[in-house]
Amino acid sequence: MTAQVELTIGGMTCASCAARIEKKLNRLDGVTATVNYATEKARVVYGDGVTPEDLVATVERTGYTAQPVRPRPEARPEPARGEEDGVLRPDAALRTRLVVSAVLTVPVVLLGMVPALQFDHWQWLSLTLAAPVVVWGGLPFHRAAWTNLRHGAATMDTLVSLGTGAAFLWSLYALFLGTAGDPGMTHEFSLAVTRTDGSGDVYLEAAAGVTTFLLAGRYAEARAKRRAGSALRALLEMGAREVSVLRGGAETRVPVDALHPGDLFVVRPGERVATDGEVVEGSSAVDASMLTGEPVPVEVGPGDAVVGATVNAGGRLVVRATRVGADTQLAQMARLVEEAQNGKAQVQRLADRVSGVFVPVVLALAAATLGFWIGTGAGLAGAFPAAVAVLIIACPCALGLATPTALMVGTGRGAQLGILVRGPEVLESTRRVDTVVLDKTGTVTTGRMSLVDVVAADGEDAAEVLRRAGALEDASEHPIAAAVATAARERAGTLPAVAGFRAEAGLGVRGTVEGTAVVVGRPALVGAPPAELTAAVAAADAAGRTAVAVGWDGAVRGVLVVADTVKPTSAAAVRQFRDLGLRPVLLTGDSAAAARAVAAEVGIDDVVAEVLPQEKVDAVRRLQAEGHTVAMVGDGVNDAAALAQADLGLAMGTGTDVAIQASDLTLVRGDLRAAADAVRLARRTLAVIKGNLFWAFAYNVAAIPLAMAGLLNPMIAGAAMALSSVFVVTNSLRLRRFAPLPGNATSAVPG
Repeated sequence: MTAQVELTIGGMTCASCAARIEKKLNRLDGVTATVNYATEKARVVYGDGVTPEDLVATVERTGYTAQPVRPRPEARPEPARGEEDGVLRPDAALRTRLVVSAVLTVPVVLLGMVPALQFDHWQWLSLTLAAPVVVWGGLPFHRAAWTNLRHGAATMDTLVSLGTGAAFLWSLYALFLGTAGDPGMTHEFSLAVTRTDGSGDVYLEAAAGVTTFLLAGRYAEARAKRRAGSALRALLEMGAREVSVLRGGAETRVPVDALHPGDLFVVRPGERVATDGEVVEGSSAVDASMLTGEPVPVEVGPGDAVVGATVNAGGRLVVRATRVGADTQLAQMARLVEEAQNGKAQVQRLADRVSGVFVPVVLALAAATLGFWIGTGAGLAGAFPAAVAVLIIACPCALGLATPTALMVGTGRGAQLGILVRGPEVLESTRRVDTVVLDKTGTVTTGRMSLVDVVAADGEDAAEVLRRAGALEDASEHPIAAAVATAARERAGTLPAVAGFRAEAGLGVRGTVEGTAVVVGRPALVGAPPAELTAAVAAADAAGRTAVAVGWDGAVRGVLVVADTVKPTSAAAVRQFRDLGLRPVLLTGDSAAAARAVAAEVGIDDVVAEVLPQEKVDAVRRLQAEGHTVAMVGDGVNDAAALAQADLGLAMGTGTDVAIQASDLTLVRGDLRAAADAVRLARRTLAVIKGNLFWAFAYNVAAIPLAMAGLLNPMIAGAAMALSSVFVVTNSLRLRRFAPLPGNATSAVPG
């Protein structure tokens, strides 16, 4: 027998930490665990003989903290992590650390690099300013390096802690035991390669500068990571807050949390259904797009089921609650999103992967340098400075700029093109994407019902059929009625007045237009259509469209065909996906007929239709299980879990907040062509980050031989740091020239 528990993990600093915890947990008998760095949670399935306490103890032995997540009895949003009880958010604390470090670092760098500013005893002022930066500002790196050391691993944190620690400790030695603390000491601006014993050199500007640059990068990542839970909060905020409960024949407003199964509650037009239930009285059209994603409301009456958070678009309903709190479909969708986020693989940062190889090499070189100089008779006094210099020069401050600068420029350019990028892990996934899954409604199509055809019976005028139907439908609130009325007004100008308007629940509407009794709705209400109209109704049904009959004087005069129309740019977007090597798949909750019609129009071969939110997630997982790296484009609440599950989630900016929060990229304008540009921009940004990382190391690696030879001076160390930083920034600025594909420029945001 198995059980499941969710743990909140503390102390992780990178994706490799998550991988380490996951590996330790999975070594326990009968345990299957997935650990997510972004959400700081572990989902663990365990069998007999293992308890949650054992799991917590295993995580703590690994060097991190863990505690079981308390289940929420109600489907209410939990506070954002770090905001409870007035506690400072993790990224807010990091911002404070960054600001203080930056203020202290600027004068240290200026004093160390500009000899004209080096007054008597300037070195002691530098020490006073740099010490809190290296010790307190760099504490997150030192703490992570210690954790990595205990587990025999090396990451960027290890490299940073080693380099800044070596530079700072050597500076202390030079100041207190060497000649660097003497009054009048200066760092002359010289790049001459000469041997020194290092006792007159301080590297405080390198230590403080590296720490501050890397804190800036870590803060940018923390802000992106903190948004991981915002999709859940946005989803759960959709639920009703209060509900009118029927008790003793009277309505009483109570908080929705006070509802119990079996309670009767009232839903007025325009209100959200408070919880899952069954209609007892009344009939109406309910907007269920939250579940289906489709724009056509569902007609409900006594005995029909309704879902919490859907919107009552028509008449008054009395509903009996069947499921409340954590059992509702809304709460289940929230769990879907959370499970998808927890299960989503977090790619280890490139800098960590490079550091995993670079750090052992640098340590080996430092040890070899120490051994070589001792072996040549230089003694510890000559050998130790050279070994420490290797550690100092190996710590590239540009490493901290490599990702943030490229992201800053890339995301800025993306914003101009209507593409909002969430965080660096997005770019890691994008390079391998080979399949793009497209939601239909609101993504490939407009998401709004529009009139696509008017078919008049023999001898009737199509314009007159539309004018009379539009006049009658103008008095209705139904989305299909709105589509008919809008088209009629556009073609006829003004619409005649209607008298005696009456809605027939679930069937259509009646009324008098210019003295004639007109009926608009289903054929069951209007009457049996003649043969030519029967063919039009059948064709509409086959294409997944909605046919509305129009009649007066006891005869059916015409059929109006209403559908969710394809966006004019969708076919071009699908071609662009194919050009990028992506296989398009249409995934929708709509009928198979409607899905196939849309797919044929835009050029998509693979179609998965009539699926619920859970089944959308399953479809994405199936593709991933087949070895595909999947991008998902969607806009609705029902897409949120699939967007979170996909390797790359892209939300249409015209869609719901829930979908946007669950995605990795947001396409502001709702133009599907922007998705192709988003993939191109992400790939280009990743290429720049790779180039930045290479040069961030290259400049410093080139100076390592000088350090090993004992020829390193502070100006060479500072020059290597400055040159690599300037190159990284310049290389990143190339992203400003990124251009959308020809023809896509119209989807860009001006400015």
